[in-house]
Amino acid sequence: MKQLILILIPFLSFSQVDVPEQYWLSDSDFESKINEKVAFGDDNNKPVVVEFWAKFNEANCLAEWKQIEDAIYYRVNIAETPQAKKKYRVRMAPTIILFKDGIKETVWKAGLDLELPTTIEEIQESINEVNKASKF
Repeated sequence: MKQLILILIPFLSFSQVDVPEQYWLSDSDFESKINEKVAFGDDNNKPVVVEFWAKFNEANCLAEWKQIEDAIYYRVNIAETPQAKKKYRVRMAPTIILFKDGIKETVWKAGLDLELPTTIEEIQESINEVNKASKF
């Protein structure tokens, strides 16, 4: 006799409800937001971190997004943004893309296990490198 094993994952604090609406992008505002000029330091613009999110995989999304410094954070629901998903070739969630002045700088994509192969510290290091490079 086969047994059905059900594993319940507690509802964690990084669901769609917990991210304020102003941080969610749609196809209609995606390009304007990643190209948005927000002053940072010596007339440089802040980079933009975009997390491509999916409800089915919310447990593996970037929970510590509030810890990101010197960058702007947005989240995209891949089910509701087919144009952005296609343009940036997002095949898995989560996928995180770091943009600087609207240009894609770094991409972190989940593997077949749907696990994001990076940490908030590594993302912050990339942000710091992009900010440092833009000062020259």
